[in-house]
Amino acid sequence: MKELFNEYVKSIETYIMFQIKQETARLTQELTAKNRAPIALAMGAPVAPPPEFVYKKMIEALSIPEIHTYSSPKGEAWFIEAIAKRMKNRFNVELDPHTEIFSLIGSKEGLANFIRALINPTTINEEKDIILVPDPGYASYTQIIKSNGGLSYGYALTKENNYQPDFKQVWKNLKNEGFNENKVKAAIINYPSNPLGATCSKEYMQKIVNFCKEKNIILISDAAYCDLYFDEQDRPHSILEIEGAKDVAVEFYSFSKPYSMTGFRLGWICGNADAINAFGRLKSTIDTGLFKVIQKAGAEILNSDEGEKYIKKSNIDFKRKIMIIINGLRELGWNINDEDIPKATFYIWQPIPERYKTSKEFTDDLLKKSGIVVVPGSAFGANGEGYFRLSAVADDEQLEETISRMKQDGFYFQPQN
Repeated sequence: MKELFNEYVKSIETYIMFQIKQETARLTQELTAKNRAPIALAMGAPVAPPPEFVYKKMIEALSIPEIHTYSSPKGEAWFIEAIAKRMKNRFNVELDPHTEIFSLIGSKEGLANFIRALINPTTINEEKDIILVPDPGYASYTQIIKSNGGLSYGYALTKENNYQPDFKQVWKNLKNEGFNENKVKAAIINYPSNPLGATCSKEYMQKIVNFCKEKNIILISDAAYCDLYFDEQDRPHSILEIEGAKDVAVEFYSFSKPYSMTGFRLGWICGNADAINAFGRLKSTIDTGLFKVIQKAGAEILNSDEGEKYIKKSNIDFKRKIMIIINGLRELGWNINDEDIPKATFYIWQPIPERYKTSKEFTDDLLKKSGIVVVPGSAFGANGEGYFRLSAVADDEQLEETISRMKQDGFYFQPQN
């Protein structure tokens, strides 16, 4: 039966996070026996429970008449209106609930279907549509594009360009490497960044909007981490705050990160009305909407005092957790300046020790010797090689144990005499 499936499915590897999870499960008994039970720092997912408020509202919603019936793929009116209110409250962005917002079964699903709506699938490389993606960047971008018959072109995020590359230079590079500029459909940006934790300025966002308007391509902003930040005076922005953004941009949001609602699979897309309309037509053929109980809980938490308190407390907790690891890595010899500490997300992105040839060699060794589960930078693109990503989502004791094990097992940045 294998021959009946398309070439992409035949060639694809299991998603990196599940590969890591499978390998961890295989080694768990052996690691536990030597007092190195796995400490999970790979998945980009909060482990704290969602707000009690969410459960309360779900329970209340269960008694609403016809709450069990099909929803609309777009989302219930009260859910969409709550999103519009949230965007106004958080970013001072005005959105038309009827034309500029659509519900998602999590932002990953939304990104996959939006890209599917953009790309004209073909197996002929020269004819494939192109989407610009961050490198290092979320591993699923490239796989989603490839699975829909397109090409991803990585643009480099480096410390040297302050993780804010010049898109005009990216475009020149693309042309110089023989790609057809007329096949470029969109550019994806992700600030705050997975895996880097990097943010960007409004001025930089304006440059990207202007660039996409000039090139007549869609700007896809993945804002899944927009509410995970550590300075109230330096909160991440929505691309839709930028002048002219609605002409070219759509933005994706998720309940997973700010409210720890990872398993709920709830999010939204907003922005350019034509893009939302095209996306909505495709979605209407795929699913019949989210369980209305979950939508009700989402609508209630978005603009509540309980939601704001939860986000603020979570961000205080994440900053503390990040500093546990940062200070520990410094003790282990990593040269981490204050300006290199993430301003957002719960990710730590650092170089591997020089004695390792590849990032996977380092992360495999860290798992097999110490039971510490992190992600090789190569999983996030070619520019990720030589780095690793750690998610500071475990409890404080496990994070302190992580540093303790690294010291005991010799994982210093430079070999110790």
